[in-house]
Amino acid sequence: MFVFSRPEGPSKDRIEPIDSGLPKSKFRVSPVQTGGRPHGRPAVDTAGGNDEEARMRSRSRAGKVAEVTLAFWMAKVVATTLGETLGDFFAQTLGFGYVAGLAVTGALLLAVVAVQVASASYRSPLFWAAIVATTTAGTEVSDMMDRTLGLGYVNGSAVLLAGLASTLLVWWVREGSLGIEPIVDRETEILFWVAVIFSNSLGTAFGDALVDAACLSYLQGALICSSVIAVLLFLHHRTSIDAALLFWGAFVFTRPFGATFGDFLTKAPETGGLGLGTLSTSLVALAVLVVVVASARLEGAGEAAPGRT
Repeated sequence: MFVFSRPEGPSKDRIEPIDSGLPKSKFRVSPVQTGGRPHGRPAVDTAGGNDEEARMRSRSRAGKVAEVTLAFWMAKVVATTLGETLGDFFAQTLGFGYVAGLAVTGALLLAVVAVQVASASYRSPLFWAAIVATTTAGTEVSDMMDRTLGLGYVNGSAVLLAGLASTLLVWWVREGSLGIEPIVDRETEILFWVAVIFSNSLGTAFGDALVDAACLSYLQGALICSSVIAVLLFLHHRTSIDAALLFWGAFVFTRPFGATFGDFLTKAPETGGLGLGTLSTSLVALAVLVVVVASARLEGAGEAAPGRT
């Protein structure tokens, strides 16, 4: 799929010694020890230590977003399926309705994303919990815009597309690119999560439009979305189109793919689904997501980047 390489370059944290004629052992900055764990800048010994310099360069490249690999996209699809079924569980199975359902899922979203942004480093369980929270709230946003506000899925998709485009434009003007690796400063990470919320809500609305407006079956809708993803994958490998733009295109279309598949699993047989129920399907999807994240070790730079777990 869309696999991005982390940019090479010197670490911003590298401390260069000043030649003052003192012994080299004087030019060593020791970390503050708290409970046996080092904090602050890592120790730099100019007397040697290529391994230490390599670790410092890896640390400077480690961001707050999971490394984009095939396993990333597998987890993303499962997370979108979970978000769809969990959102329907709150709004429909529990009878909260879309407004109250959005209030509950929106509060959970804000709480999880706030913890994620405040975190000093990448933590895979926290990152994927935030992704699930955005897909769950996105389900409520899409359904509320259609059924409560009466905009319809097509008009709702247009509103959400405008929001996503505006967010990405602000990001591009600020950063000069839309790349997500690495994301290390808080302002860029906030833009990332705003874009994720818009993209997951847009994907939900688009998937529902395929079924409700275009009168396709759930499996037909999933097939169309998977075909679009295949085209984006081809463009990524065969053309020079900006990889970041293709990433966001794939990010959007994995959402309706997972959403329509989730609807296929949970909706009643008379409407084209399997009728498995929202709670049981959500629990199965959660278990699959945990297995995918744990087994693939979606930790950004993985063992090459200290501090990522």
